[in-house]
Amino acid sequence: MLKRSIQIIFRVNAEEQEQLKTKAKKCGLSVSAYLRFLIRGYVPREQPSADYTTQIRELRAIGNNMKQIAARANATGFFLKEEYDRNAKALKAAVLDLQKAVTLPVKIHGNDEDMGG
Repeated sequence: MLKRSIQIIFRVNAEEQEQLKTKAKKCGLSVSAYLRFLIRGYVPREQPSADYTTQIRELRAIGNNMKQIAARANATGFFLKEEYDRNAKALKAAVLDLQKAVTLPVKIHGNDEDMGG
């Protein structure tokens, strides 16, 4: 865990303070965490909608169903395993791409440092 012992104080007007609080809240972050993302060269994304969460849950359910079908098919021998595996990998990639597109912070140009710390 990083120890943060240095405090930086700067002044903003009431409008800037409200904008900062609003942006941080939309991202589900504290103002400090929001600013740390910006310092590292990333613009945090707003929290996804409930619809996004529902879509991800449905995609995961499909993936679980595919696993169950494959297990049953492997037990009986009536299944094209390679085709199923290809579909399962495509589903997983689609879920990861959706998560990446909606939830990961956006990189600001010119700074190559990652968010690892």
